[in-house]
Amino acid sequence: MALPVQRCWARLRPVTLPWPAAGYHAKPRILGKDSIYKPDPNDPDTKPWHKGPAYGAKLYGRHGSASGVNPASLWPSPEQLRRITEEEKEWQPSLREMQERLEAKDRELQRQQRDRERLIAANMAKMPKMVEEWRRSKKEAKQKEREEKARKERLLALAREKFGVNVDSRSTKFQEMMKELEKEEKKKMKAIKKKQREEERAAMAAVLSATPAAAQPPPPAPDTSV
Repeated sequence: MALPVQRCWARLRPVTLPWPAAGYHAKPRILGKDSIYKPDPNDPDTKPWHKGPAYGAKLYGRHGSASGVNPASLWPSPEQLRRITEEEKEWQPSLREMQERLEAKDRELQRQQRDRERLIAANMAKMPKMVEEWRRSKKEAKQKEREEKARKERLLALAREKFGVNVDSRSTKFQEMMKELEKEEKKKMKAIKKKQREEERAAMAAVLSATPAAAQPPPPAPDTSV
């Protein structure tokens, strides 16, 4: 047990020391004129960030003309200058352009607000009529529901009169009987409507016969619905 602990302490000892356990011997920096570090771009060990115009601009900004960097070489090319100008126009617009964009946005918001207010006003004007139509449709639906319920109860009463009180409404025979009764009832309703139309035509003919010829309206069109 003691041997693994000693090995662990031996490995941790260099880490806990106030000085590096392993010696580090860095390569001497190549100093140029006035002790300015100038990496050799042709040296394969030179770091990539020590090459190119960016590091040259850094040296010139730090040491000025003493760095030996030609400031003309730090100026962007026409292509780079065009790209920089386009980026500035896109991401850094002028104050006038920003004001125009804000004004256009405000005008669009105001237009949308006016359209919304007009739509609300139009809908509010239609509201009483819409409510009246809704109430009428609801009343008609309830009336149809009551009529349908009364019709089914009437058909059920007729079927029970024919089959008896204890007839099973789920039986096939009962369902067929209900269909026959519905057909008969539809025929009766159709006959009643036809009779009403004939009576209306007869009444109209009597009125027309009693009216002078000059005041008679044109004869009604023949009814083709039957």
